[in-house]
Amino acid sequence: MNFHVTHSTRYTYSAPVSQCWNQACLLPRETPNQKCLSSELQISPTASGVRERTDFFGNRISHFAIQSSHKELQVTAISDIAVSPDPKVLLTANLQGWDSLRKRLAAEKDPARLDSLLYLYDSPMVLRADPLAEYARSSFQGDRPLVEAVEDLMRRIYRDFAYDPAVTTIATPLLDVLKTRRGVCQDFAHVGVGCLRSIGLAARYVSGYIETLPAPGKERLVGADASHAWFSVYAGEAGWVDFDPTNNQIPSEQHITVAWGRDFSDVSPLRGVALGGGKHKVSVSVDVARAPNKIINFQFQSQ
Repeated sequence: MNFHVTHSTRYTYSAPVSQCWNQACLLPRETPNQKCLSSELQISPTASGVRERTDFFGNRISHFAIQSSHKELQVTAISDIAVSPDPKVLLTANLQGWDSLRKRLAAEKDPARLDSLLYLYDSPMVLRADPLAEYARSSFQGDRPLVEAVEDLMRRIYRDFAYDPAVTTIATPLLDVLKTRRGVCQDFAHVGVGCLRSIGLAARYVSGYIETLPAPGKERLVGADASHAWFSVYAGEAGWVDFDPTNNQIPSEQHITVAWGRDFSDVSPLRGVALGGGKHKVSVSVDVARAPNKIINFQFQSQ
């Protein structure tokens, strides 16, 4: 499946900003199952010192500055992406029990698994806790097959938590989300990551997009799509397997990965420092459209 993605962020200020320095995590990364055919940032006013680097997690990070006075900043990422999931990953991942994998992660220091160990421990926005482990426990009985157990956890988060953007902000503590059982996709991804780490499994936070199909008989609305988040669990030799608790599904062709990290703080789409500006408002528009398919050669391998 090929997609054309436009992600636009507009800041409007009550007073002029004399200068600003910004960091963006908006350009999709390459994965074994995803290829970025093209991508660019369009910045207004004209930016200076634009450069791109690869961060510790392998994400594409852009830096830029605005040196002229302005009362509005618009950053638009435009990307063309090809997505082709490997159907064998789920089958391979489910051949092992979750508790067997937990014991291996706790005892072994195999160089091939060192990267996964980073996602076993606390991070700025996801702290391991007994209430998270307790919530996860009913899904992880005995040595249940890994994918089956995590899918059950995903299904319970979908059932038990209500989508409510008015209740939380990105700064809401994770245990508060667990208590109120309300939030948005970022919160639900953090709950999944926290539950898995709290029982000894490696889990990471994934940011990206999901294609939103219109209801039957309705036209697709430009800008109706939004940035999205889900979680991924380490499955040993099978690599990483994604789970989307907001939509109760294992991501496939309709999920587009931008970046991953320990939690949201590692992959914030846009952050920066501004001199002046007074109060500001932010508006975000994301459009995910299917594009004509091209023949892309994917070499499937563990992530």
